[in-house]
Amino acid sequence: LVRMQFLQILSRKPGSLEMLLQIPFCQKQFPYTCLSTSACVYSKKKKGNSYEQVDQEKYKNLVHSVTSYKTSAQTPETILEEDNLLYGPPGRPPIKAGTKTPKNWVPLINPNKRILPVSSDSSTPMKIGLQKAKMPSVTRILQQTLSPQQVFYLERWKQKMIEELGKEGFEEYTKNLFLQGERFHAALESIFLSEETAAKEQGEDDVISGYLSSVEHVLEDISEVKALESGVHHETLQYLGLVDCVAKYRGRLCVIDWKTSEKPKPFLQNTYDNPLQVAAYIGAINHDANYDFQVRCGLIVVAYKNGSPAHPHFMDPDLCSQYWNKWLLRLEEYLDKN
Repeated sequence: LVRMQFLQILSRKPGSLEMLLQIPFCQKQFPYTCLSTSACVYSKKKKGNSYEQVDQEKYKNLVHSVTSYKTSAQTPETILEEDNLLYGPPGRPPIKAGTKTPKNWVPLINPNKRILPVSSDSSTPMKIGLQKAKMPSVTRILQQTLSPQQVFYLERWKQKMIEELGKEGFEEYTKNLFLQGERFHAALESIFLSEETAAKEQGEDDVISGYLSSVEHVLEDISEVKALESGVHHETLQYLGLVDCVAKYRGRLCVIDWKTSEKPKPFLQNTYDNPLQVAAYIGAINHDANYDFQVRCGLIVVAYKNGSPAHPHFMDPDLCSQYWNKWLLRLEEYLDKN
């Protein structure tokens, strides 16, 4: 009824709109309804929807996918599922010391071994031949117990190199890396045994010269070499290996592992499984009757072909114990597989 009266006034009297909008009149004729009535009148007019012009059939699937989810279709669970599909299961998290104990735990330091005082005499370093026994090597054990993540990255690197160099080129590349490593180790052995021989070899090979320049500052801190390229075996756990060097580094007896790298490795975690290898060699020496001493520390030296200063990574007794625990777990995994 109120709407009808409103429309009649508007149609009969010119200028009546201005009169209606005056507050006293509005309140007198249509108390509490004036503004709401105006809103009702204009609500009847629909604004044209521009989306009606869009090809609905063409974009039907897109509209459905957007309107079907209140939030993004990707969730942490689906992202993890995609990653697992693309990259395989994630690698195992680092094992903290004490979080998991091996079933067959053997101490790193042999409590039954008689420790002789470290002599300062310049005696010839030990060099025991590697036994041809039916025991797995440290290298073999570590290679066969790589995490899925490590296997993935190694395989991806291999495929990338094959794409760049070809299959034969890649084989030649890996062969050269191996030979360079061998010549580098031989040159270091010559340095510790005979300065003249080392100087001759250094002049003959520019690549080896670069590696030797890289480790020059580390060699200054090494003394009392006790073993070079010497075979070790753990009498209790039955594994073997070839130790690069046992010597004092800044006054502390260490198993020293010399590594070559084409890219910088400034932190210990950059050396991947090398600390486990060093810990395995330390344990083997301590449980090998051929060695009348025990070792508590380790050193990984990463040398560079371009001669830039090598990175020495020292492993104190506590760190060696942590990596020994990880090594025992990898050894157990290997034995379970085999």
